[in-house]
Amino acid sequence: MTTKWTIDPAHSEVLFKVKHLMITTITGNFTDYHLDVETEGDDFTKAASIEFSADASSIYTKNEQRDNHLKSAEFFDTERHGAIVFTGRSFEPDGEDYLLHGDLTIKGITKPMTVDVEFGGIVTDPYGQTKAGFTVNGKISRKEFGLTWDAVTEAGSIVVSDEIRISCDIQLIKG
Repeated sequence: MTTKWTIDPAHSEVLFKVKHLMITTITGNFTDYHLDVETEGDDFTKAASIEFSADASSIYTKNEQRDNHLKSAEFFDTERHGAIVFTGRSFEPDGEDYLLHGDLTIKGITKPMTVDVEFGGIVTDPYGQTKAGFTVNGKISRKEFGLTWDAVTEAGSIVVSDEIRISCDIQLIKG
């Protein structure tokens, strides 16, 4: 029996972290995203479909000037490439945790990606809804996805690191 799950945006977050000047970490998130999962029963290792998308123009880093720069052609080019998409191919046990393998598309470039997933379990909330929880962590090279803008300070420090760490807390609603 196929079970459909959708993201509960009120209890989920999609974050990224990047080094700035190689001395501090800046955290940002996307405020508009969707995730639909189809499983066999409640077994996520038998997922038939895992489809995530984020509206790239919903990027938020607590700095409007930086957010506008990230939306520009030098980074996400949101006028031409509105969505960031991850399509899962398999969800496999890895010790006590899981690995989620799939394809990530940013700025029209698709690359394979594997993320670490901690499964928090399945519960019924006080309103009778069945929910599943996950913590997802991974990293990408932004330059592999055409996010190649670079700057160097007068002292020779890199302004933005190539490595982007992804950290998500996801709550799904069975529906």
